Parts: sequence; structure tokens; C-alpha cells
Amino acid sequence: MDKKQFKSTIEKKLKSEGMKSIIAAVLCALIGILVGYIILLIISAPNATKAMGTILKNFMYFRKPFQKQYYFGSTLVKSVPLILCALSVLFAFKAGLFNIGVGGQYCLAIGVSLWCALFWHMPWWVCIILAALASALWGAIVGCFKAFFNVNEVIACIMMNWIALYIVNILMHRESVMNMSLSESYQIRNISPSSIIPHCGLDKLFHNNEYVTIAIPLTVVVAVIISIILNKTTFGYELKATGCNKHAAKYAGMKEKMNIILTMAIAGALAGLAASFYYLTDIQQWKTSSSVPGMGFNGIAVAFLGGLNPIGVIFAGYFIEHITLGGSFIDMRYFNPQIADLISSIIIYACAFVLFIKEILTKLYKRKEKEVNMNDSAELDSAEVK
Repeated sequence: MDKKQFKSTIEKKLKSEGMKSIIAAVLCALIGILVGYIILLIISAPNATKAMGTILKNFMYFRKPFQKQYYFGSTLVKSVPLILCALSVLFAFKAGLFNIGVGGQYCLAIGVSLWCALFWHMPWWVCIILAALASALWGAIVGCFKAFFNVNEVIACIMMNWIALYIVNILMHRESVMNMSLSESYQIRNISPSSIIPHCGLDKLFHNNEYVTIAIPLTVVVAVIISIILNKTTFGYELKATGCNKHAAKYAGMKEKMNIILTMAIAGALAGLAASFYYLTDIQQWKTSSSVPGMGFNGIAVAFLGGLNPIGVIFAGYFIEHITLGGSFIDMRYFNPQIADLISSIIIYACAFVLFIKEILTKLYKRKEKEVNMNDSAELDSAEVK
């Protein structure tokens, strides 16, 4: 391959939608980090650089290798629900729907998975299936409102979020599943060890981190499956076609109402997997809450930071969790640990400009291509005159 062919190949790669998504996401992350660093400078200039370095290092903050391995594993575990919630948002968005109800679907799945584990002592895989089915049903209800009554899915999702929260609070308010004095659920390992997702030797890779389970590779598998469904199957094409124009989809012979319902059901199931994959590792207990879990809303930002690509979402979800957990290691004499949440919030806010940046890149590439074509045309005309 000569230099001209190599240059042409590189230009084609840069013009691809995937590369533009990557560039836009990286720019948004850098903008968030830069703004966060400026805030750190305002709070305490002499310690800002060290604090930012600590946030970006996360588990690399520790000197001993076994500590790095352990906390790297914990970061991966906590990235799982964020990635799956983002996939839920992404799947609905690709089909022309905005699933802002991920928080409620996630919340409902927490209650179902923990109830199945702590009250009925079911095996882990049964808990996961039932949690996913419950969330799928919750999403399908919104899909039915949209399909049959043309109710805006955003409004329906918001209402369903709060209903799910109160149902779970009532469901978990039992002495058999919750420590009433602490208002939090019992640890699964003390009540039903068979309900914990198995490690299959993965825990040993992270210095016996008991929370590292097969949920991590399963999350990657789910992302790959979603990518294949959306891009390589007739079913995925029909869902996207229905989202673009349900009337045209109906005219083409597609079952547009069923597609809308299925889209929200699958998106709900993904949120259910997010909750069950996380809580059935026993890394966290449910606490009686007065607000919908923020995981669902964070998933919206991760979906866009990942360029609305299932594979990109994996890296975006890990990055956000990496930054967030890194904040717990900063020097609290000068900074509040929640400064990392602030930086993450800035990055999340910057995510709103991912599509905007992609549009700018597209215009720049088109303008450059137009200039190149004009120059080539001018050279050709000049050669003909000679």
C-alpha cells in the first residue's frame, strides 16, 4: 500500500460514523475533565493537580498490586448496572422512543430480585429471569400506552418510575427481607447463598474479590447481542423503521404497535438485568428510599457518551464509574469526595453535545471534501487548457 492509498484509507476511517462518535465522546470527556480541573484550582490551587491525578488513577492510587487488582474488580462490578441501563436507553432510542423510565424499571427489578433471593431463596438464575421479566412487563405497560393511546412515553415513564419506587418500598418493608432497625435489606450470603451469582474463578483474578462474578462477562455478551439485533437482523430493522415513521412502517406491512411494545419491553428487561446483575452480587443492600435510583438517569448520559453504540457504551460506562470511584481517594482535607461526582456530572452534561460535535465534524469533513474536489477540478481544467 503506497502513501496515497494509506492516506485515503485513513480519511475514510475518520469520516465513518463510528470514528466521529469516538472523537466526539473523547472531546466531551476531555471538556469535562478540564472544567473539573478548573473547579479544583478555584477550591485549592496547590492541591488541584494531585487531586485530579488521584481521580483519574482510581485503583492505581494503591501501591500494592493486590490492592490494585481488588479495587479494579470493584470498579468493573459497579460499572455493570450503568452499562446495562445505558443499553436500555440506547435500545429504545434507536427505535425512536425515549425510555426515561429506566430508573423505575431498575428499581422494580431490585425489589423482585431481592425478594426472590431473601424470601423465596431461589437460585440466582431464577432471580435474574424473574427480575428481567418484571421490568419487561413494566416497560411493556408504557409501550401499550404509547401504541394504543398515543400517550407520550416520557410522561408515562415518569409516572411509572414513582409507582415502581413505592411498590418496592412496600414490598421490601418486611422483617423477613429487611433489617427494620437499619431500614436496609439483609445480606444475601447470610440468608440464601445459592442466590448469589457465581464467580466461576473470576474472583481469583482480582485478588479474591468476592463481588466479581460472571455478571461482568455476561454484560459484555448482552451488549454484543444488542448490537447484532439492531444492526444485523430484520427484527432490529423493523424496530428502527417503526421509530422513524410508524405510519410508513404500517404501510410496509410491519406491526407497528407490537414493535413499540416489544421495544419498551426489551428496554425494560435490560434495566432488570442491570439491577439483578448488581444486587445479586451482594455488594449493596436496598435501603428504603424517597427518590428513584439515579442509575437510570445516568444511563441516559452514558448512552450518548458511548455514541449510541452498544460497544461504545461499555467503555463509556466504565469511564464514568472509574472517575466517580476515583473521587473517594482524594485528600479530604482540601476537597470533598463528591468533587468526583461533580466532574462526572460535568462530563454527563457535556454528553448532551456529543451529537452536536458529530454534526460539526460531519460539516467539516464535507467542507474539506468539497474544497479537495474543487481543487482537483481546477487542476484538471488547467491541464486541459495546456
